Amino acid sequence: MSPEPSDVVVVGIGADGWDGLSPAARKAVAGAKVLMGSKRQLDLVPGEFERVPWPSPLVPALPALFEKYRDVCVLASGDPMFHGIGTTLVRLLGSRVTVIPHPSSVSLACARLGWALNEVEVVSLVGRSPDLLRPALTPGRRILVLGGDPATVAEMAGPITVLEQLGGPAERVYQWSGESADPLCVIAAEYAGSAYSRVPGLPDDAYETDGQLTKREVRAISLSTLAPLPGQLLWDVGAGSGSIAIEWARTHPTCRAIAVEQDVVRAERIQRNAAALGVPGIEVHLGRAPEVLEGLEKPDAIFIGGGLTVPGVMQTCWDALGAGGRLVANAVTLESEAVVAQWYERLGGDLVRIAVNRGSPVGKFTGWRPHMPVTTWSVTK
Repeated sequence: MSPEPSDVVVVGIGADGWDGLSPAARKAVAGAKVLMGSKRQLDLVPGEFERVPWPSPLVPALPALFEKYRDVCVLASGDPMFHGIGTTLVRLLGSRVTVIPHPSSVSLACARLGWALNEVEVVSLVGRSPDLLRPALTPGRRILVLGGDPATVAEMAGPITVLEQLGGPAERVYQWSGESADPLCVIAAEYAGSAYSRVPGLPDDAYETDGQLTKREVRAISLSTLAPLPGQLLWDVGAGSGSIAIEWARTHPTCRAIAVEQDVVRAERIQRNAAALGVPGIEVHLGRAPEVLEGLEKPDAIFIGGGLTVPGVMQTCWDALGAGGRLVANAVTLESEAVVAQWYERLGGDLVRIAVNRGSPVGKFTGWRPHMPVTTWSVTK
């Protein structure tokens, strides 16, 4: 079957409007019957068109819009495939879509600042929590922020440069000192503060906790065994302070985690820890396993840090994994070790006992103080 003809053209447009469009982009716009975009974008283009401004909320309305209209030109800011509407439309409409890009605001910002584009970290805060900026704040890192509030970014990142209306007649680049900024701006920062590594095993004092915390050394070993990969989802069952879910999500911006916790105070604490450590998107589900696990999105990996002795928890977790899924369970009591031993006998995998001793003062000297040993069972389905 031949593919549908392309009847939706997405044209990137800058602050310079019609004058900045390439001949191919102008031809695509002129040949359309219907023009879609934000009111600001629609006002940039002269001519007689049926102009359809985006409804709100946008994404749920898209299928009906493109069922109704044909021969559509969609106007998008800069490069439509970079944090833009182009990616959404390609997912929705497939081969119906042709994209004609324009230089993105990030490309223009790097050109103005003399920064190498491939060495810059870009963080989009459009409709998202500013806490997502935190993992990018590492010493010496050059960061470009899209859709951020200058006051909030400056509070987190230090001195900033604001680049407004890039490519247009009202372009302005300046060191921000508290004034109001144009909404159409990019924020640039060169961070000089301290930061936590994205490598698992953050210091224990990075977390707010009531003591229900997988300790640093055990956490690092557990996460290395869980082996997070970009785009994958973790269940953290019996999450306590949320450290396993949080450090899984910190390894890559596309890693996702669901933390399951039956105590409401701890569940709220997990959300605070996740925000403070830059991964506010972690889902926290309040309830008792295994019942609360029903209906959750199927995971790529599962960590069980609590509830091992509750009937049905291990079986439900094992059943939820697909082929290649990883399960790691940590046991600290004889009763939970007995459950782990039964499952190890049934399925194999790796069984490891972790004993950690930390140096601490003994009078004027230093001695070893042991932590409770942890038995870790890991298995791949």
